[in-house]
Amino acid sequence: MNKISLIIKREYLTRVKKKSFIIMTILGPVLMAGLMIVPIWMATKKTEKQEIQVIDESYLFKDLIPQKEFIDFDYPDMSFEKAQEGFYDSGYDAILFIPDNILEGGKAIKLFYKKQLGIATEEYVGSTISKMMYNVILAKNKVDLNIIKDAEVNSRFTVITEKLEETGKSKKTNTGLFMAIGIGGGVLIYMFIFLYSVQVMRGVMEEKTSRIVEVILSSVKPFQLMMGKILGVALVGLTQFLLWVILTMTLYSVATVTILKNIDIKQIQQKEQIIKVGADLKYSEMKKMDRPNVVTEVWNDFKSVDMVTIFLCFLFYFLAGYLLYSALFAAVGSAVDNEADTQQFMLPITIPLIFSFIIAQNVIQDPESSMAFWFSIIPLTSPVIMMVRLPFGVPGWELALSMGLLVLGFVFTTWLAARIYRTGILMYGKKVTWKELGKWLFYKG
Repeated sequence: MNKISLIIKREYLTRVKKKSFIIMTILGPVLMAGLMIVPIWMATKKTEKQEIQVIDESYLFKDLIPQKEFIDFDYPDMSFEKAQEGFYDSGYDAILFIPDNILEGGKAIKLFYKKQLGIATEEYVGSTISKMMYNVILAKNKVDLNIIKDAEVNSRFTVITEKLEETGKSKKTNTGLFMAIGIGGGVLIYMFIFLYSVQVMRGVMEEKTSRIVEVILSSVKPFQLMMGKILGVALVGLTQFLLWVILTMTLYSVATVTILKNIDIKQIQQKEQIIKVGADLKYSEMKKMDRPNVVTEVWNDFKSVDMVTIFLCFLFYFLAGYLLYSALFAAVGSAVDNEADTQQFMLPITIPLIFSFIIAQNVIQDPESSMAFWFSIIPLTSPVIMMVRLPFGVPGWELALSMGLLVLGFVFTTWLAARIYRTGILMYGKKVTWKELGKWLFYKG
């Protein structure tokens, strides 16, 4: 055991001192924090004001399209042809052309521009004209607009989902949030297993090709060397993950009291709502009073999720899944002399992991299905699939069975890999086949 601990220490210290480890440990949290901070910060920045010339041949919208902080409308008394001729000499950014026969299903409304308009401007113009046309058509057919608006307000309901327990208690749920947490956890497990298992394989190959392994094996057994490398890289991965979590949360916390301290989330939501709803601003305000703040609602739902259990399960499935696959990757690394020869052996090992990531898309649609159950129990696919299912709630016995079988799977794959490793680590210059690997499993000694 002392020899294994020395190998673990060597593997750990060698890798955490590398420049690539230090750079990725710092760069990872910066990128993740940026993904959370930058969109909020960008949403508060004022967009460049657009000047739009409106040529309204229908006379339905003259002086009626609301001005906004990012867009101005001007209604000059001229034909479209004349406006088009002097467009590039004018100070306008675009021409909004509304034909005279728009109500009879004639030509479409067109927006001509010199330079690409902002997406907010395009969405606002489109949504505003559509809403105003909707009201014009209703008024033309003598439909009371107040009745329509009352009907729209009173017919809008939010369907609240709650899970009813056998005890009779109910718990509010948010399927969209659960899907995001499940897919996020599954993707991280998938990435980490691949990333660190490949590191084990390459480390074994480097020591084998440089003949350093011959010196090492004079002091330790092949199994001890393999276990030391696997556990050492596992600690490196765990260290990097925990540092990512700590640094990301630290950067985000610092940003909330500096960059984002004066940002009003409600103001951002209102700006987005104005762009989508367009001219019907009073109506949108009325709807917002009836509905809770979206950010607050999602945050409350997030707090109701048992994140401690999910985090602890994530650590278990990351470590157990990594140990299972890294043992097989170590065996592959010991059986070949260069990375080009690894492809034929890696494919059968990685297929279950890739397949689990693919079927996760279906599992998230029905986390209680038979397919979801079996693939969250089978050791080769359970690390990804069980993480996808966890936010939706998994019975304790299913979780215990999945964990137990994963541990047994790791023990079996380690035994299997050790049989291959002890022979392959000292074999050079020979192309190994599947048949040869099968023989190594039954060698005595």
